[in-house]
Amino acid sequence: MDLQFTPQELAFRDEVRAFLKEKLPADLAFKVREGKHLSKQDLEHWHATVNERGWLANHWPVEYGGTGWSPVEKYIFENECALAGAPRLVAFGLSMLGPVLIKYGNEQQKRYWLPRILNGQDFWCQGYSEPGSGSDLASVKTTAVRDGDHYIVNGQKTWTTLGHYANMIFCLVRTNKEAKAQSGISFLLVDMNTPGIEVRPIITLDGEHEVNEVFFTDVRVPVENLVGEENKGWTYAKYLLTYERTNIAGVGFSAAGLDRLKHIARRVKRNGKPLIEDPRFAARVAKVEIDLENMRTTNLRVIAAVAGGGVPGAESSMLKIRGTQIRQEILSLTRRAMGVYGSPFIADALSAEFDQDPVGPAEAATAAAMYFNYRKLSIFGGSNEIQKNIISKMILGL
Repeated sequence: MDLQFTPQELAFRDEVRAFLKEKLPADLAFKVREGKHLSKQDLEHWHATVNERGWLANHWPVEYGGTGWSPVEKYIFENECALAGAPRLVAFGLSMLGPVLIKYGNEQQKRYWLPRILNGQDFWCQGYSEPGSGSDLASVKTTAVRDGDHYIVNGQKTWTTLGHYANMIFCLVRTNKEAKAQSGISFLLVDMNTPGIEVRPIITLDGEHEVNEVFFTDVRVPVENLVGEENKGWTYAKYLLTYERTNIAGVGFSAAGLDRLKHIARRVKRNGKPLIEDPRFAARVAKVEIDLENMRTTNLRVIAAVAGGGVPGAESSMLKIRGTQIRQEILSLTRRAMGVYGSPFIADALSAEFDQDPVGPAEAATAAAMYFNYRKLSIFGGSNEIQKNIISKMILGL
């Protein structure tokens, strides 16, 4: 297996770099690199920019607006975007719902919803987790009862990322209470403007409003918004999670974070010397760099397998675990590099308009906020403990 890029792939990488240099606004890249707040307009602007170039749905089939890229080209694009400081494209419609509709949706659903995902007409969020039902999604309690040509939905979803921006939500709902846990779940598409839906903010430890609670009280959802078959939603949910977990690995984002960490460690002084020359700190940086290179190789091996017709299985869980651990370690070291300035943070500093003189290194303003925010990586997309169970079953047969 050759893990080196071909001349054609290197030429494609140059094309991507030229696009980013021309189209990625410098102020937007600054926000991403420094962990500043991204507005809905920021996210929509980058979505529209990539869509205009025809590169948005790079993992969709060409007949539905995809690019026809190879797995390696997709990897190159995502990696270069991360290194350049581009915002991560909002995945809920594009990378989660889209593939589910393409594989399991009917033709009417594909014709209606897929173009709206591409042109940004719909902003999607994910309705999976519930109070008491996070990693164990088979225990969802939100119900959908058939009433003529509608379902009546009642229940609650939580940790709904960007739900306050969204006009649509795809939900796992229980349509059969008598069936076994995984057998009684269906996959519904719900308009967030339907009467009976209430969105309440959850302010996280870093002071940000990123996630929400969503309450459903007698919400009427057209039966035509059921994806696939009733009570078969667990199959579609598992298919979606494979995309989500591989995406969470974020090799490019870790590489960008490591470059930023090294830059900081060269400038910050300890005992009159650059921090990067401290043997203990340098050893931790070296270890995380080795881990990142190992993960990059594993990611390329998975890509090579997919290019040969394989399907990611336990590998997506492996990438999810190691990817989240590496990103958390990089952010932990970045906060440590700030010394005493990395402990507190000012919530207003997350805004790009914050113009007060920084106390200590400029990066200290968001170091703690970024560290706390990304503790979530171990949990969402299926907790790392659940991923270890998946690996043990699929590979070790335990």
